[in-house]
Formats: sequence, structure tokens, C-alpha cells
Amino acid sequence: MTTSGTYTPPPPALPQQVAARAVTDASGEAVFTWPPGTFTDPPVVTLAVETGGGFHAARITGNTATQTAVSVLRAAGVTLLGIGVLATGTPAGGVTVHATATAANAP
Repeated sequence: MTTSGTYTPPPPALPQQVAARAVTDASGEAVFTWPPGTFTDPPVVTLAVETGGGFHAARITGNTATQTAVSVLRAAGVTLLGIGVLATGTPAGGVTVHATATAANAP
């Protein structure tokens, strides 16, 4: 009598993930440096900005397996002919940015 079957190993419990926090410099820039060997490819990064108010926009300006650079702009609201619009953004220094990086090659 013979038996046969296949084995599928279980997936990892959680993808590799790192959370960090940084404060922007006077030009609105911040750099997150990931622990050595954490990622083999640039991670998928999500950002959250912690401010006291107003409109702030954060964007990733560079992303590698070792670090992620971000830029934060602040814009004032302006009312023009009764319509609210945003003014041109200026660099936002001293803003706390939270980042969560997840391995891009996670299952």
C-alpha cells in the first residue's frame, strides 16, 4: 500500500514591518533610515503627519531599501470670490512625520 500527498508550508505570520517617527528640518525635509538588513527592496511606505492644524501635504521624494526621504508642505486657506482655495505650499519645518514601512515582497 502506498501513500501520496503534497505539503504547502504556511505563510509567514506577518510581513516585515517597521514604524518610525521623524521631525522635518527648516526646509520641510526628513529622512527615515531603516535598520540594516530589514528590507532587500524599497519598502511600501505610508505617511501620517502630526500637526496642530492647517493643511499639510507629505510626499515621498526618495525610497530605497535603506532609507526613505519625505517632504512636507504647509498651505494656508484663502477665500477668493466666496470660494475656499489653498494657497501655494511652503516648506513646513518642525512637523512630526510618522512612517510605516512594509516589505514590498511580502506574501
